[in-house]
Amino acid sequence: MKKLFVFMIDALCSCDIEQMKTMKNFSQIINNGSYVHHMLPVHPALTYCCHTSIVTGKYVEGHGICNNEYLKRGLWPNDVWFGMKEDVKAPTILDYARELGLTTCSLSWPVTGKADYTYNMPMIVPYHYQGYNPETYLWPTATKNLMDAYFWKYGRFLKGEDRSLDLYTMAIAPDLIRDFGQPDVCFVKMCDLDSVRHTYGVYHPKTIEQLRKHDEEFGVLLESIRRYGDFDNTNFVIMGDHGQTDIEEALEMNELLKENGFIRTDGKGHVIDCDCYAHSACLTSFIELANPEDEKMKKKVRDFLEGLKQDKDIQLLYVLDKEEMKDQYHVDGPFDFVIESKRNISFSDHVDTGCIFSKRVPGEHKVGAATHGSRPERKENTLFIASGPKVKKGIVIEQANMVDEAATMAKMIGFDMKDTDGRVLKEMLVDES
Repeated sequence: MKKLFVFMIDALCSCDIEQMKTMKNFSQIINNGSYVHHMLPVHPALTYCCHTSIVTGKYVEGHGICNNEYLKRGLWPNDVWFGMKEDVKAPTILDYARELGLTTCSLSWPVTGKADYTYNMPMIVPYHYQGYNPETYLWPTATKNLMDAYFWKYGRFLKGEDRSLDLYTMAIAPDLIRDFGQPDVCFVKMCDLDSVRHTYGVYHPKTIEQLRKHDEEFGVLLESIRRYGDFDNTNFVIMGDHGQTDIEEALEMNELLKENGFIRTDGKGHVIDCDCYAHSACLTSFIELANPEDEKMKKKVRDFLEGLKQDKDIQLLYVLDKEEMKDQYHVDGPFDFVIESKRNISFSDHVDTGCIFSKRVPGEHKVGAATHGSRPERKENTLFIASGPKVKKGIVIEQANMVDEAATMAKMIGFDMKDTDGRVLKEMLVDES
């Protein structure tokens, strides 16, 4: 059975392919393999939704991770993110591999807390964490083998205001391959390109600089597998998750709802009572009703939202209810409507801001210079690049869907994932029939 090594670059975009072709390590995989130029993410195109679809082959309605943030009924603003593997309602490619007796590894992958993998270091330390005890989050959720071997030495990278998940990941990954042997199935995630794009925009020159850093990191992992693994028997995949879009400004959706009588506050940013509440999904917004059974209020809210399609500043593209979201985008969750603008505006979920539109905040994932979270077709979407013994050379597929990736990668290793929403991208695989 072949091996699989996946290098995830958060916010890798379709437009990056030409630059990657000029870089030492990425070009090895591109020149000797094949790629999908436009890989359409799932809706909403958020990190945790997409990462979970990548490993399950399921749309959001099938795996249950509908946002980065853990959403629940009750009109609660929330910034607690999904973390635990038990929240994923479908098996992953690593679960399939484990059942076949293969060794499995997941480094800095979202929604993997307490996953039953051979080696697991989840992306679970809170997004805004700047403290000095990250082990509080990792000891109960990572595998003991990795914590015992590496946290004492590399945990410092996760501490303080300048903490870096990428430094932590890249310290552990080559050591793991050397010390434990190359896992049969290994997923490694890098975050910093996403941060750069949130700060500077999709096409800023600093994105090329960051891509070069990721190329160097990938080179270290390639060399680690050459030295300590089974390079010739490994299928390599370089992929992104959601792409990104440059943002013009942010819409304070809850402030707009407040001004139109749907939300009552204390004037200090706290909601006293409301008929509905907006949860940001960056380029889209989930609208939750206080009482979904109140048909009169449901119609009133929908009529208000529909009216925003004609607003020259807001220009909503669509207003979709739960059933329409299931039918059109295979999304389910604790919401009643989903909205998105024709314009490149992101949705904030603050209240009592004193303004309907606010300026971008470089670096913020919701309202930065660029963000994501939209329907799949919105530019920029992402890439899927593969090379190895099960991958043809020189095939370019112009467009495919993110839910195709799990079944395709499983086929590279030598097994089938039967219960997915996607298909095997046979065009790029060696036919051994």
